[in-house]
This record gives sequence, C-alpha cells and structure tokens, in this order.
Amino acid sequence: MEQSFAIIPARSRQQALDWSLVLVSQGIESTIERALETGGWQLVVDGKDSQRALQTLRQWKVENRGPVWRQTLPWRGLVFDWRNLAWFLLLGLIFLLDETRDSSLTRAGMMDRQAVWAGQWWRLFTAVTLHRDIAHLASNFTAGILLLGLAMGSFGSGVGLLAAYFAGVAGNLAGLFLYTGRHLSVGASGMIFGALGLLSGQMVGLLRAGFTPRQLAMRSVLSGFLFLVLFGLNPDSDVIAHAGGFLAGVLFGALLAFWPNRLSENMVANRLAEFLCGFLVILTWWRALG
Repeated sequence: MEQSFAIIPARSRQQALDWSLVLVSQGIESTIERALETGGWQLVVDGKDSQRALQTLRQWKVENRGPVWRQTLPWRGLVFDWRNLAWFLLLGLIFLLDETRDSSLTRAGMMDRQAVWAGQWWRLFTAVTLHRDIAHLASNFTAGILLLGLAMGSFGSGVGLLAAYFAGVAGNLAGLFLYTGRHLSVGASGMIFGALGLLSGQMVGLLRAGFTPRQLAMRSVLSGFLFLVLFGLNPDSDVIAHAGGFLAGVLFGALLAFWPNRLSENMVANRLAEFLCGFLVILTWWRALG
C-alpha cells in the first residue's frame, strides 16, 4: 500500500525548525523541506500522524501565544507592536499643550540651527516631538503608527523605539551640518523615516535567517527607497532630516539585525531602552523650558 504524506506550511525556516522540535517531543517524525512552488518552508509528516500533528501544533501555539500587544502579520518576518501608540499619544499631548500655550513649546524646542551651534543641543531632540499644525501631526500619525509599530515589533518595544528616536535626532544632526543660515524645523518625520530605515536595514539579519536575496531585495531596500522618494523628498518638507533619519535607521537596523531575537525578547534590554528614551525626552524638555 502506498504511504501517504501530509504537508504543513510554515512562514519561515525558523518556524519550521521550531515546529519540528515540538512534533519530535510528542513522538511525531517530520521532514523540513523547501516548497518548490512558493519558495517557502514546510513540514512533511506521515499521513496517519497528520491530525495529531496539527492538534499538537495548535496546542503549542495556544500555550506560547505572545502578548496581546504584539501581533504577527501575514507578511513573513513582520511583527506589529501596538505599544507604539503610547509614543504618538505623547506627541499628541505635546501638540495640545503647545496650542494652549501660544506655540511657546515650538519656540523653545524647534530645530534652530544657529541656536544649536550656540550651545542649545537639546533642540536636536525636542524638535522630534513637535509639529507645526494638525495636518502635519495627522500625516505623521498615519505613516508613523504603522512603521514604528513594525520597528518595535522587529527589534523590541524599547530597542526599536530608542533606535527610531536616535535616527530622528540623526536627521536633525544632518541638517545642522548640511544646511546654511538659520534653518528651522519641527516634526517626527525624521524618526518615522528612521523606523522605515530600521526595517530596510533588517534585511541583513533576515538573510542570515534563511531568506533569499530575491525575497528581500524588492521587499526591504527598494520599497524603503521608493517610500523615501515618494514621501520624503517633497521639496516643501525637510528633505535632509528625512534622508538623514532614513540612512541612520538603515545603519542601526543592520547593526541590530545581528541580534534580532535576543533583543526583541530581552525584557531587561527593552525596559532599559524605554527608560533611556523617556529620560532623554524629559531631560531635553527640561533644558528647553528651564
């Protein structure tokens, strides 16, 4: 009698390896194969063990379900962290305070090239949390919630947030050196493009995890640069801050991609990064308003 087999598709090689270990622990043998049609990964199990294998994997996923604020998206290798909403609530609160205080926060914290050269270094940081009007704030909310959520999901809630924040500061730093005269700017756009850069730079780690260059090139690098060209190079926007934030994010993403799982799952590292980010926001605004 011809032996039958069942196919269990997996999102990645790592997931296939994890599932294979789960099945082995229950005495179910499986083989990891590359799916010829889709290029993905799959487990092949004996047909008579298929139902028990599926039940075992369902039970394992229930027992190892992640926090409700972290969701795995249908696209391979992407996790969304809803805790990024806390950052945008902070931006909204700062905007409302600025509106009620007749833009005094903007005057104290905007990126002012001459003021920074005069010693007011904190403006590189405070400008990231300011917006000129409600339309500016809304546009950053629209793209930022998605991109920052993906960056925090990929690298960890604290590490991803801090890296994107530093990328935004790096965008302002680029403007400090590349603009001339009294350059003024506000906005979290550099940070948002930094989050985009983090995701593009992550391709280094995904290549090491078994993703092929063909799967990643169009998805990571080209999509990132296309988004930058379409939305970041608007002549009415701070092009240098956008490009500087994006390039800094690519660099940070490439460096962090060597430890993606360790960072995203390391509670101590993420709590410390969250604390440092909060400390920098408070410190820089204390200096701006002091």
